[in-house]
Amino acid sequence: MDKQRLDRFLFFARAVKSRTLAQKLIEAGQVRVNSERTDRTDHKVGAGDVLTMTIHNRLLVWRIVDAGERRGPATEAQALYEDLSPPPLPRAEAQPLFAQRDPGAGRPTKKERRDTDRLFGADEEG
Repeated sequence: MDKQRLDRFLFFARAVKSRTLAQKLIEAGQVRVNSERTDRTDHKVGAGDVLTMTIHNRLLVWRIVDAGERRGPATEAQALYEDLSPPPLPRAEAQPLFAQRDPGAGRPTKKERRDTDRLFGADEEG
C-alpha cells in the first residue's frame, strides 16, 4: 500500500496552492489524521486514512482513496479523496458596518445641526 507525506498529499489533492502552504497549515495544528492532531509535515498517509482540517474557516473531512503521483487537474485531484465534510452552516444576515439612514434622509441641514447642538448643550458660537 502506497504511503505519502501529508504535505505532498494536500498539495496533490489541491487542498492548498503550494507545499509551503500545506506545511504551514500542518504545523499550525489545523490538520488531524484519523482523529489525532499532527504537526509533522512528513507524517505518512495512505488509502483509508481520514483527514480532518480547517481551511478558510470551513471544516473539511476527507477519506483518502489513493495517494497521487502528481498535481494534476481538479478532476484528477478529486479522485484522490472522498469528501465526508458536513454541509456548511447557513450564513447569518450580514450586519451593516455603519449606521443606516432612512432613504432620502441625507445629511442634516444647518438648522437641524443647530437644533442638535442646542439639545446636547453645545456652546453656540457666532
